[in-house]
Amino acid sequence: MLPLIKLMRPHQWLKNGFVFSGVLFGHAWGDPVKFGQALFAFAAFCMLASAVYVMNDIIDREQDRAHPKKRLRPLAAGTVSLFSAMVLLLACLATAVGLVSVGGNQAPWLFALYFGINVAYSFGLKHVVILDVFLISAGFMLRILVGTIGIGIVPSHWLLLCGLLLTLFLGFAKRRAELETMDEAGADHRRVLDDYTIPLLDSFISIVAAGTLVSYALYTVSAETIALHGSRQLILTLPFVLYGMLRYLWRLHRCRGGGDPAQELLTDPHLMLATLGWMGMVMAILAGKL
Repeated sequence: MLPLIKLMRPHQWLKNGFVFSGVLFGHAWGDPVKFGQALFAFAAFCMLASAVYVMNDIIDREQDRAHPKKRLRPLAAGTVSLFSAMVLLLACLATAVGLVSVGGNQAPWLFALYFGINVAYSFGLKHVVILDVFLISAGFMLRILVGTIGIGIVPSHWLLLCGLLLTLFLGFAKRRAELETMDEAGADHRRVLDDYTIPLLDSFISIVAAGTLVSYALYTVSAETIALHGSRQLILTLPFVLYGMLRYLWRLHRCRGGGDPAQELLTDPHLMLATLGWMGMVMAILAGKL
């Protein structure tokens, strides 16, 4: 069972926390109906994302054997058979469909769109430079939309903008980490890496990192935000965001990290504390404690 669980990549379920952004910033944490819908959406996305990971590992199993880390994945290493992986894929999809059916989400088509985008990505679009990262970002944006319009909350334009820029930052950082890890053999593992260079990716990362920080800072002091949350104190959360992004860049450049955001968060205490500090501060401010 352990290789099958590993194939599902449960540590990546952290990314599905984006589903709760609507509950948090929409002041809906005290609404049991909306919170329950968000929990069902989170669980459905966990299963759907695992189905996508299994599908990707089935498709990329030969290329993964050329990667110094991905060669240890269950399919590439041969610890899980192709048949078992196919059964697991169908089981994850069926569970996701069941959770969406009973979860009361008002936008079930968003789940289908997420899976459709990932199928298109896996079967060709992942080889299109720049678009590949935008499609990764789209997956995160769909999580935000499922947790907002899917449970009857109108998403803030600021929330969508910050989410887009942050996920583009993580996506380009992932490509840089992959390119540096594979060096000249990068295209043997992922063809699109042949279209990127380290300086080019550094430029992309700088642009979206600066955009993320500026847009988040403007969000915290905008009149719309102050009127919605009844507080001017959200600016106090900016240092946590700034520290977290700088720490992530440090790990990307000095520790050859950045290839797996969920793994970075789980293994780096600085990133964990910055994230928990940000969440604690946001919740205290929105609850009127600060």
